[in-house]
Amino acid sequence: SPYGGSCYCDFSYKRCDFFVYHCSCGLDFHIKCALFTLNISEQKLQELNHIATKDPSVFLEDGNEELENAVCFGCWLPLGESRYFSVACGFNLHIKCAELPHEINHPFHKEHPLVLQFNIKRFSCKICGETRHRGFLYCCSACTFALHIKCAEQPTLTCQETQHEEFVYCCSTCNFSLHTDCAFLPPIMKDKIHQHPFTLFQGQPSFVCACGLEGNYIAYICSTCNLMIHTKCISIPPIIRVRRHYHPIYHNYFISENESKIRDCSFCDVEVNIDYGSYYCLRCNFIAHVKCATKYRDRYYIIEAKDIAGKHDDDLGVNPITCVIEQNEGGEMTRIKHFSHAHDLILSDNVMENDITCDGCMLLILDSFYCCSLQCNFFLHKACAKSPRKKHLWFHGCQELHILVVGFLFKCSICEYDCGGFSYKCNKFNVHICLQCSVIDYRTKHPGHQHPILYNRNQHGRCNGCGETWRSQFSCKHCHFNLDFDCSRLPLSTRHKRHEHPPALTYHEGNDYPKYHYCDLCEKERDPNLWFYHCAICEFSAHPNCVLAIYLFIKPGSMYKGKDHPHPLTFVWKPYRYIVCGKCSEPCEALVLECAEPTCNYVVHWKDVRPPSFGFTSPVELYKAEADAITHDG
Repeated sequence: SPYGGSCYCDFSYKRCDFFVYHCSCGLDFHIKCALFTLNISEQKLQELNHIATKDPSVFLEDGNEELENAVCFGCWLPLGESRYFSVACGFNLHIKCAELPHEINHPFHKEHPLVLQFNIKRFSCKICGETRHRGFLYCCSACTFALHIKCAEQPTLTCQETQHEEFVYCCSTCNFSLHTDCAFLPPIMKDKIHQHPFTLFQGQPSFVCACGLEGNYIAYICSTCNLMIHTKCISIPPIIRVRRHYHPIYHNYFISENESKIRDCSFCDVEVNIDYGSYYCLRCNFIAHVKCATKYRDRYYIIEAKDIAGKHDDDLGVNPITCVIEQNEGGEMTRIKHFSHAHDLILSDNVMENDITCDGCMLLILDSFYCCSLQCNFFLHKACAKSPRKKHLWFHGCQELHILVVGFLFKCSICEYDCGGFSYKCNKFNVHICLQCSVIDYRTKHPGHQHPILYNRNQHGRCNGCGETWRSQFSCKHCHFNLDFDCSRLPLSTRHKRHEHPPALTYHEGNDYPKYHYCDLCEKERDPNLWFYHCAICEFSAHPNCVLAIYLFIKPGSMYKGKDHPHPLTFVWKPYRYIVCGKCSEPCEALVLECAEPTCNYVVHWKDVRPPSFGFTSPVELYKAEADAITHDG
């Protein structure tokens, strides 16, 4: 591949190890795949005459296992369904997929023609609702309307869904079909949240349903409200909870303009038409398309109205600051009591040249902060000091509130680093999530990009930070920018044992000279288009993975008392390899444990003394002197 990181061909989905054709929209092709598909797009099928074709009705008799497992690169259905190009040529493709028309008109989208293209934007099919990450589809990009190849060939159905039923009612002359259930729809239906009954509308009108999607088939209508809906949408749950939002969200047929300040769907980032149905939380301006909110049944929960009265905001955002002792003229808190520390904390602007590490997130402090009034080496960023005692984390499977706890060494279940700062604990699964991971929202603004970005589960593409290809990541709706979760949480500045100054996260290489495009730590070549850490004072540059030490998120000065040594041990930085570990006899460098007793010279690696059970569900307590002891579980 001509750029760093892994790359897969968007036609064959095989790894690209050499040169590729790359488009700024994110498509990558092997050279031979690009030329093959070019012949197809230009309808130059005579150029493919040299490739043998196979008839599955004959060839399947040989019991070819490779063929039985092969799928067509165009429609991604079993290759043996129809005549195909020989597998030996390297292109799994039905002959009919190579002969597909470049453009079609379809009754479900009469406004514009549908164009045959690669599914680079991961559109869902409007008929079957599935999202295929590869292959061709017919699409109207302007309306984000897409159909799978096979679905576009299906006869028109009343409910516009393809079901694997044994029998249907069908008029072959008109290419019109009815499922057995759809053939006997009741003339009148009552909705749970709409005050008027819905009447079956006889005909096939073109309309937009209350779910926000188009319809070109039999519908139910409320004449009083001039409202038409799909048959299945009468049973849309009126109140649900989704992982991305803590409050219940309500289904609305209409939202007035003064109610909604944000119009972009919180799942797909496409604007929600408020004249039609959506799910909405008024207090938070959270809005989502009905289909996006209910796409995955295991990711939303139906709520009964009787269960939500006064129960959802009582515990959210409990203040970690237990007392405000002093404030300045601007109302800023200058002296506080915090649940995590035994002494008062005072606001300071004295950012010294020496490294100051926040006891909450374990990152460097470069701005005003809170410190212990008795100078006991306890510091907090202003933002970390305000971290709520209970918090909803959108990316975690458990939808219970996570509890802010302190005083533990733990392995974060998201970034998998060993951490010693604040953590949010899930009591259901007994896992901890570090503060750095917990602050990342599904919609965020990163300093490395000019636009807001949204986390999309179906955003397959190359990360602009590390160059790797991911199936789920943050993406920008305005340009072709992607960022995976790990890159989104990279510290903006950090420290390294071999460098005097804190290097800063840098997004573009400003120096064009190739001799500068090397990592000063591993001494390997560095892609100038990918993110890296840089110190402008020393012209120091390095890969993020080389800079971020494995124990970066354990604060020097923290103490641990295990069973391997009679005295408490203190985490300290050892910049040189002149001390030998008391356990493994290997040189000690970087962050190690040193006996707190002045007369004891015991030094040991953390990996050699941490309990065997230490992991995601088994943290260990940090050692605290009696004078500094606090309640760990808040």
